[in-house]
Parts: sequence; structure tokens; C-alpha cells
Amino acid sequence: MAKTKKTLPPGIGTVLKRLHYPVDVILLCVRWYVAYSLSLRNLEEMMAERGVDVDHSTVHRWVIKLVPLFEKAFRRHKRPVGTSWRMDKTYVKVGGRWKYLYHAVDKAGNTVDFLLRARRDKTAARRYFEKAIGRNGEPETVTIDKSGANRAALEALNAER
Repeated sequence: MAKTKKTLPPGIGTVLKRLHYPVDVILLCVRWYVAYSLSLRNLEEMMAERGVDVDHSTVHRWVIKLVPLFEKAFRRHKRPVGTSWRMDKTYVKVGGRWKYLYHAVDKAGNTVDFLLRARRDKTAARRYFEKAIGRNGEPETVTIDKSGANRAALEALNAER
């Protein structure tokens, strides 16, 4: 168990130290929740079958605490994306409210970045492009739909550069 803590990034190790379950159980539950389409109650049942009594709400708290830390730690190891992006947006229901999900992929299908916003406008599109370019560098080409907001955001960014 001590070996697992030493291989984790410092911020994650600090959070895990304060939790009252074995590190292996916590990491396994969070990994299964993120990697597979399992519900929290499925994980509660699976852990009970293994002799670990954990409530689904406890697993949910682990996910909320650890997933942002994992994302931050693992972003440094993300493979570089290509220079030709295909950007699109869709809307998804989050917490009972509709949000716009901006996302782009490169030619190989690798995710460039994503951003959830409440509105679909030039400001949101610009924020997405600034975030994606800041993390992945400038693309050579960006393919977009006929959205005026996307076009306006790209034109404004190009004018500044």
C-alpha cells in the first residue's frame, strides 16, 4: 500500500491520506467509475461482493475529490495532437440544465480539448479556442460548422495574432 502512495502525484497522495479506506479500494472504485459505464450503486454492490462495505455516496465523494486531481496530473502526459482540428459543439443536460459542449478532434480522432458553457456565442467559442490553443499550440487548420459565433471568434483571434 505504501508503494502505491509513493507513485502518486503529491496532491493526490495528500487527499488519499485523509480518507478512511484503503488506497487500493479508493483508486479501484474511481477508476472503474470513470473508465466504465458503471453506476455508483453498481460499484457499491461490486465492492460488497469483495467484502468491502462502502456506500455509493462515499464513492461519489471520492470521484468528486479525485477526478479533477487526476485530470490535472495526467494532462502533462497527454500525447500531442495534430495540427488539423475539427471543431463542433453539442448540447448536453448537466445537473438538469442544458449546456453547450465545445470539443475538437484532430485527424487521428484524438480529443484536442473540450469546454462546457451555458451559452453558445462568440465569447464562449473564443474561450474554447483560447483554452485549446493554450494547451495544445496553434493548429494549421480548423474546420468548423456554419456557426457565426465560431467564425467570429476565430477571426478575432487571428486578427490579434
